[in-house]
Amino acid sequence: MRFRNARACYSGPMMRAQTVLLGLCTWTFVAACGSPGGGGSATGSMTGATSLDVTTTSASSSGSSGEPEPTTSAAATGTATGTASGTTTDPGTATQGTTGGSSSGPGETLGSGTTEAVDTGETEGGSEPPPPCPQGEVVCVGDEAKVCDGMGGWDSSEVCAGFCQPGVGCLACEPGATFCEGDDVKKCADDGMTSELLEDCDELQGIACNPEIGLCDGACVIENLQLDYIGCDYYPTVTLQHDSYNSGTKVFAAVVANTADAPATITVTRGAMMVASDVVAAKSVKAIWLPWLPDLTKGVGPSKLVAQGAYRLRSDRPVTVYQYNLLYASATNDASLLLPVNAWTGDYVVASYPHFPNNNYPGFYAVVAREDGTTVTLTPSATGNKVQAGGGVAADGTGVVAMNAGDVLQVATAAGGDLTGTRISADRPVQVIAGHKCTNVPQNVDACDHLEEAMFPLESLAKEYIVVPTGQAPDGAPDHGQVVRFIAAEPNTTLTFVPDQPVAKVLAKVGDFVQLGPTVARFKVSADKKLLVAQYMVGQGGGYGEADPSMRLAVATEQYRKDYLFHAPTSWETNFVDILLKNGTTVEVDGQKVLGPVQIGQTGYSLARVKLGAGPLGDGNHTIVGSDRVGIGVYGLQDFGSYWVVGGLDLEHL
Repeated sequence: MRFRNARACYSGPMMRAQTVLLGLCTWTFVAACGSPGGGGSATGSMTGATSLDVTTTSASSSGSSGEPEPTTSAAATGTATGTASGTTTDPGTATQGTTGGSSSGPGETLGSGTTEAVDTGETEGGSEPPPPCPQGEVVCVGDEAKVCDGMGGWDSSEVCAGFCQPGVGCLACEPGATFCEGDDVKKCADDGMTSELLEDCDELQGIACNPEIGLCDGACVIENLQLDYIGCDYYPTVTLQHDSYNSGTKVFAAVVANTADAPATITVTRGAMMVASDVVAAKSVKAIWLPWLPDLTKGVGPSKLVAQGAYRLRSDRPVTVYQYNLLYASATNDASLLLPVNAWTGDYVVASYPHFPNNNYPGFYAVVAREDGTTVTLTPSATGNKVQAGGGVAADGTGVVAMNAGDVLQVATAAGGDLTGTRISADRPVQVIAGHKCTNVPQNVDACDHLEEAMFPLESLAKEYIVVPTGQAPDGAPDHGQVVRFIAAEPNTTLTFVPDQPVAKVLAKVGDFVQLGPTVARFKVSADKKLLVAQYMVGQGGGYGEADPSMRLAVATEQYRKDYLFHAPTSWETNFVDILLKNGTTVEVDGQKVLGPVQIGQTGYSLARVKLGAGPLGDGNHTIVGSDRVGIGVYGLQDFGSYWVVGGLDLEHL
């Protein structure tokens, strides 16, 4: 878990104690001097000085001028109240005398004042007191800037409205410090006279500027969130869909799961335009319909850059968000777990599917920027060099594209192209969703269906995955065939399978991949370097029962979790959750223990497949709790339709 570091700041005028060293501007007498061998009254002068290690000298005198004293440093080991005590110059004779008279310089105790200081050193007979601070030197006393006169007093003084800096005087703010100005975080310039806006705290995420640290603060601040699929700031994005299925009652939706014990206020915008607002009750899930965007969803290309093409969904407390394209059961559906901005990075490798020649339907990836001035660099794989040019992307799949917040760069294949393995690098965090407008899987098996999934950052990929196909409708058995792609995130990657699978085992370059299937095999794949694994459901014509293609990414075993809250739309004929767990792990779905997990060969893992009803409240919402970490995939099946979505995961950098 990552926590933000507290940093000091101030808001408005401040009183700051500044250290003034003994001997620069003022000193305190602690030894009373009289005639040799006897006590005497001090009358504003001393014949000797006491050597002190000073930590703090505080004086409160009814006869003083009323000015605050500079803070000094001292190590005091005793006190004197109302009198000054010390050692006389007469060896071996201790005398006490009462201080009287007036102070000859700032910092001297007058009248009956109290001085908390003690002689801890030796008396140096005959030595002179420390000199006053040099004429013209600026000393800070509280929020006052005082100018030394060189004789123990002041030439002038000024009360600072902002900040007093020793040696300089009054400044508007403390150089380099951050501070609050309303809900804006400002940073003071090095000259202490100006400041710049560092961050605007987002009230839609329940974030406010905390004057104690001079930074935005709250549960939704990125630094206070973990590297996982739970956050407060998301970018739902419409992607290429079959033109007959993106209008009317066929809706695109963001589904929000609130795991907190309090309601979450949700706001959806597109650029400066308000799109939707809603409240998701504690421990519940709600679907928010969002308009289709023809620029992104219709047609078969070309590649394009759509300004502010993404929706921005913000919550005032951490939530989970899935997007459904389409939400309700239909003929060409898929769904994607969205990653919150706290999990974004600037480094991805793409999993897509080949250009579909039968209908000239393209595969795609869509890059979404969060910040203005984001530069995205595209490096095509060996199969990703045939794209439809546009939006700053060349026909060979290369490009360096400048993007602003909310912009969407959607890259579409040309005939013969397959974007799988393409490397996407950005100088600022981005989101990448990849898939296909509508394709057969395999391409000689009917019928076509939409594919999509948010790509995991390269940093969160790992070396071990458990891979199982979905079940068949209506009861989850037998297994439904799938195609699996193993995509290298690093060069010279070697694969190992348990049990072994009939594919090449060495991937030479980043973006190289091998494909397995159609298959119903259940297995573990391990690699000596990081790997991305993509799974594709076989179409209904493949002989595995009803359901057409959909896509999900396999979750690395290192990124499993102990608990989930997810949604399975009740409009579907059949919904399932596949739970991958270490042998011996117990797990509950909606509070009911799951019985009879089936071991997956010699992998050390088991599969628990649960057919989902409408959920405890009849709204399609479900919970999973394991005794150890588990991985989940959620899917719905019907005649010529399916969706398949990652239920959740950690996204730690491995």
